[in-house]
Amino acid sequence: MNAPSSRRAGRSGGRAARVAARSSALTEDQRGVRPGMTGGTYRPLSDLDMEKIHQAALTALEEIGLADAPQSGIEIMTGAGAILGDDGRLRFPRALVEDMLTKANRNVVLHGRDPAHDMDLSGQRVHYGTAGAAVSLVDVHGREYRDSTLQDIHDASRICDVLDNIHFVQRPMVARDILDNLEMDLNTIYACTAGTTKHIGTSFSDPSHVKAGMEMLYAIAGGEDKYRERPFVSNSNCFVVPPMKFATESCEAMEYCIEGGMPILLLSAGMAGATAPSTTAGAITQAVAECLAGMIYVNAMKPGHPAVFGTWPFGLDLRTGAMTVGSGEQALLTAGCAQMHNFYGLPGGAAAGASDSKLPDMQAGWEQMNTAVMAGLSGLNMVYEAAGMHASLLGFCLESLVLSDDLIGQAQRCVRGIEVDDETLALDQMRDVCLGGPGHYLGTDATLSRMQKDYVYPALGDRTSPKEWAENDKPDLIEKAIAKKEEILATRSKARFDPELDAALRSQFNIHLPS
Repeated sequence: MNAPSSRRAGRSGGRAARVAARSSALTEDQRGVRPGMTGGTYRPLSDLDMEKIHQAALTALEEIGLADAPQSGIEIMTGAGAILGDDGRLRFPRALVEDMLTKANRNVVLHGRDPAHDMDLSGQRVHYGTAGAAVSLVDVHGREYRDSTLQDIHDASRICDVLDNIHFVQRPMVARDILDNLEMDLNTIYACTAGTTKHIGTSFSDPSHVKAGMEMLYAIAGGEDKYRERPFVSNSNCFVVPPMKFATESCEAMEYCIEGGMPILLLSAGMAGATAPSTTAGAITQAVAECLAGMIYVNAMKPGHPAVFGTWPFGLDLRTGAMTVGSGEQALLTAGCAQMHNFYGLPGGAAAGASDSKLPDMQAGWEQMNTAVMAGLSGLNMVYEAAGMHASLLGFCLESLVLSDDLIGQAQRCVRGIEVDDETLALDQMRDVCLGGPGHYLGTDATLSRMQKDYVYPALGDRTSPKEWAENDKPDLIEKAIAKKEEILATRSKARFDPELDAALRSQFNIHLPS
């Protein structure tokens, strides 16, 4: 009679140890999902389709070209072999494109201030993060929108810093409470870097602001050489104004950023049916052509400079002209772009995970998951705007950002896919359970040993029964997100600068956030 009791006690002790282990932070190899898992299993474009898009993009660059390059850009690109026509447009021979593609950096690593957050963009490794320039913050309490502020940007950065499934932070909002554009740009850098040690993306509203921005980043890094060695902030640069025009001032800012050692996101954001062809293939082709022109620009200036191939075509509701960032068409646009990045072997980024819904509701859920999963499955290196973005990029919601950590965790589980090997085929488990075992797999050592590795569990999502839900006072998902947000923001950020550095930054720059 004692032997079964002894076995139960031993098993219970093992289970207790496993429960204790699960309550502590998981190491990277224990997690069911992690940054940089390889996607690429979803391929809406065939090999022939991709070749056709490539050839069409080359034809567009050779015959149509791009207008409005700054004089400095004209000199850089014509020096490499581009041709300036009498109509002022730069055209790019096929041989030039192929030559510059050989010079492009295919092994870009985007660094965090903490090396634990470095992101390897080679191959089809997938990372999710924020992005955008929302002008409003979503107030879920009053179900209304208000102007976004610098504090909101800082709070978003702080929240992202503690969410496992948000891998990078491109500033998602505009600080509308700062009227001076230079101070807005500098304070945006400060607010983000003081909030997270993950990689950050930011923009400059004027080329003349880059110098001061680089000075701030050099100071934060502890010196120019240290920043150049590990650039933890990249420039999100809308270098083109679709269709097929360079954005003159943004190009000038890009040149300064390259000189300063800052990685570049070459961002082409055409609107299908408005500033890009209405067909999915046409919108992808134009975005590819524009970003190929950007790669020529960058590599003619500095061969091998880290740059992300940022094809960001967006869909439109052609009945009204409204953006459709959560649509099936958007999901296909982004997935097709991801395939083209892989076609060239270049690190790439595109938009997915945003919603047209105004609040974190059921519409937001299906739109965010639809696009986020397809982006990851297609092997997109950088999934931008993947968390918190609403109202077709006009509003950002901190509670939705918190909820997106669960959503992206499930999306990443889809990216990870199904491993098939001797252990996962589980024939030994079947023998043990069926031939003299308990007849089920609940609580077996094999099941318990893999429950963290094979499954991703929501932090806020509710999987209780209706009875348990009622007994728990019918918890509301949004209220849980509010509580989690407030819990995070009640704790000082680990990314905060030490007092000496913070004082030095405040003495050099007009920092609007309280110390």
